[in-house]
Amino acid sequence: MINNDDIDYGPLKPLIGAWYGNHGTDIAPEPDGEENNLYFETITFNAAGDVTNAESQELVALQYRQLVQRKSNGKVFHDQSGYWMWDAANALVMHSFTIPRAVGVLAGGEFGGVESDGGVRLEVYASLDSADWPIMQSPFMRDNARTTAFRQQLVVHADRLSYSQTTMVDIYGKVFEHTDDNKLVRVPPK
Repeated sequence: MINNDDIDYGPLKPLIGAWYGNHGTDIAPEPDGEENNLYFETITFNAAGDVTNAESQELVALQYRQLVQRKSNGKVFHDQSGYWMWDAANALVMHSFTIPRAVGVLAGGEFGGVESDGGVRLEVYASLDSADWPIMQSPFMRDNARTTAFRQQLVVHADRLSYSQTTMVDIYGKVFEHTDDNKLVRVPPK
């Protein structure tokens, strides 16, 4: 078991716990335009401890799982898992995740600090041609629904969490700006 009392999770600490939101909007590509999905979701962040890379880089991590369901029928249409990581020495925030469409992302960005109202803002970016923050995908996805860039902004204020993200997808003969955003509240522990 991880002893989290001795670990400084930095700007990731406010995320630890379970979150629920039912104000989500997903604008996704369709062959003849776009599809607008209203959704609800749960995201659970668990402390994963610390790790030292090559005996010199120290990271702390949160493991998470995000389940997104359509309001119209309750069907899960997005299941994502991954890690948020904090490199305090370099003031870097990293977000690595996979989705069961054979796509993996390692996004990163500098942590800008705590906002004047006490909220924590995390912003990360990845692109297909980035040496530092890459996107990996299967040959099928590369050839038919290629993800070319990903940008996410997440803000947490005490028991409120909001995020917006944009995924650029080359699909159906055009580049599409696939967006998702939601506002969530912390679920009290049982």
